[in-house]
Amino acid sequence: MPATQNLAHHTKWDPPFHFFIAPVFVINAICSIVNLVRQPSLELGWTMVVAFGLVFMAFKVRLNSLKVQDRVIRLEERLRLSGLLPEPLRSRIGELTERQLISLRFASDAEIPGLVALTFSNQLSPADIKKSIVNWRADHFRV
Repeated sequence: MPATQNLAHHTKWDPPFHFFIAPVFVINAICSIVNLVRQPSLELGWTMVVAFGLVFMAFKVRLNSLKVQDRVIRLEERLRLSGLLPEPLRSRIGELTERQLISLRFASDAEIPGLVALTFSNQLSPADIKKSIVNWRADHFRV
């Protein structure tokens, strides 16, 4: 059973990435620097370039997948809001920023209308939106 999510505990670690892939590539890059400093050569210089390319690639792949998830969440939340909000607020869904929509996904259906109205009236930041949520709606699908 997944842990209960709330404001203090909603970030998610991806163990294969955070505890294996990233550390292995970063350690490899550090080792390639050490080897190049100890024995400067064109071959070890290229090894260092490749090692940094692997680190960059790993983080770029991670960031790209997070961006795709953000786009899906944005679409899901727009659809959800269009079904939950009264007309004056529904017509303003497009004014919400991507980060605001992503933060609103944690709010229960019952508190969405009030929270969206508060977001528009006070220009709440994503952090303020999360702090305002009373009934946290968990998102266990984010990686």
